[in-house]
Amino acid sequence: MHRVLDQQRGNQISAGRCALAIMTKAPRAGAVKTRLQPPLTPKEAADLNICFLRDIADAISRATCSGGLRPAEHNTIARGVGVFTPEGSEKEYADILPVDFDLIPQRGDGFGERLVNAADDLLHVGFESCCLINSDSPTATADAFREAVVQLQSADDRIVVGPSDDGGYYLIGMKKLYRRLFQEIDWSTDRVFAQTVERANEIGLEVHVLPSCFDVDDRAALQRLCDELLGQNITAAPATKKFLGDTISREGRERIWPVVAAVVPTAESTRKALGTSASTTE
Repeated sequence: MHRVLDQQRGNQISAGRCALAIMTKAPRAGAVKTRLQPPLTPKEAADLNICFLRDIADAISRATCSGGLRPAEHNTIARGVGVFTPEGSEKEYADILPVDFDLIPQRGDGFGERLVNAADDLLHVGFESCCLINSDSPTATADAFREAVVQLQSADDRIVVGPSDDGGYYLIGMKKLYRRLFQEIDWSTDRVFAQTVERANEIGLEVHVLPSCFDVDDRAALQRLCDELLGQNITAAPATKKFLGDTISREGRERIWPVVAAVVPTAESTRKALGTSASTTE
C-alpha cells in the first residue's frame, strides 16, 4: 500500500529530496481522457490513462538515484509522488504506481489553484524541491526528469519548465513556491508556457527549459502517438505501446490509427502555393 502524506504535517521526507509528482485524476471510465471519446470508448480511455501513468512513473523511477544519477549527484535523490483526486481514491493506484511512490491528495477548484496547492503541500511535507508533471505525456523521458532534478539542486534560485508542443507545459519545477507563476495564466490554451515564462521574468527567476514533449489529449495527438510508437517503432512508453498495438491487432487500425492519405499536389494547387496564376505561367 502506498504511503499517503499528511498535508498538515511537515518533515515526512528524507532531507535533500526532489518530488517528481504526477498530477492525476483517478482513472475511471467516463471521467478521464474524455476528448479521446471517440475514437476510444470510456473504458478504453481509462485503460489508456492507466498506461500513461505507468509509463510516466517508469520514467520517473529511472530518473531517480537508483536509475542513473551520477555518483556526484547521489545527494540529490528524487522520489515519485502521485498527486491524486478525488480524495479517497488512493487505493485505485495500488496496481498502477510503483510501491515506492508516495501519494498526496489534490486541493483546490481550478487547475491553477490545484498546481499551487500541490507545490505548497509537497514543499511543506519536507521535499527540498518539486516538479509537477502532467499525466498526458507518456513519451516524456527519464533524461528530462533527471535534468530537472539536477537543475533544481543549483545554488541559484530558478524554475524548470518542460514545454509541450501545444503551447503548454508537461512539467514545472521549483525550490520555492512562487504563486505569481500561476496567476493570470490562460489555462488550456497555447499561451500557458509563454505566460509562465513572463511571470518568472517579472519576479527575476531564471528559467531552465527542458526538451519539449507533446500532450495526448485529442484525436490528432492520438494519431501522432500511434505514428511514433507504432509507425516508427520507438522503444518509449512500453505500456502505452502495448495497449495501442493490442487494440489494433484485435480490431484493425482504422478506428484509432487511420491511414492518412497522402495529398498529391495538382497543377492548380502548386500555382496557388507559389502565388502564381494560370495566366502568368502559360
